[in-house]
Amino acid sequence: MIGSTVSSLQDNSSHGEDSFLLRDLGEKGFLDAVMDGVTGHGGAEASQSLVEAPSTVAIDSPEDGIKVLEEVNDEFFQIGGGRFLLTTVSVLLCLGDRMYVIGAGDSPVFQVEESSIRQLTGRVGGFLHVGVSKAVGANAELGGLSRAELAVEPGARLVLATDGITDNMMADELGDIVRTAASPDEAAEKVNSLVEERLQEGRVPELLGRRFRHDDRTAIFRFFNP
Repeated sequence: MIGSTVSSLQDNSSHGEDSFLLRDLGEKGFLDAVMDGVTGHGGAEASQSLVEAPSTVAIDSPEDGIKVLEEVNDEFFQIGGGRFLLTTVSVLLCLGDRMYVIGAGDSPVFQVEESSIRQLTGRVGGFLHVGVSKAVGANAELGGLSRAELAVEPGARLVLATDGITDNMMADELGDIVRTAASPDEAAEKVNSLVEERLQEGRVPELLGRRFRHDDRTAIFRFFNP
């Protein structure tokens, strides 16, 4: 399996509803995930509970990961009836030489390529809005999951992000930062600095609606060794 390095950033000062998970699966691989709890719908409790669910169970296939999500969805729906305990989730599961991306809701996952950025799941900048209808806990059955499978390639760079980031910067801007960064730590620092700058200015590019959108921000940057 190709080695990789990883970094994360989080600012939960707006609502306290984002969570993330970095789990080392040993020789099998790893599991990265970001969760964005839905404001006003028990989002903080939902996102944190979803972090805890896959932290100890055996994950040997993407089906194992989906089973965990389905079990958590059942529990959330029984308690909240589709109105409470709602959260998005985006998962990057690496097993051997394959990567699996699984998403519920609108938190995007990107693969940054040599001259472009490819969106694997979710939305960015107000486009392709999925809303809460696809969130974990919103329906009796967890349907409509976004899924993608890719080969692990040397030098590949993956980003998982919540909308506190993607609502305030263009996908191309994110791609440029990640593509030119020397490390995941540098990418995290530069992305956070750009969002902080726009927070102080109170505005974003016109294509994003001009007004800065206040929300928690979380991201995971995974760089595979060249």
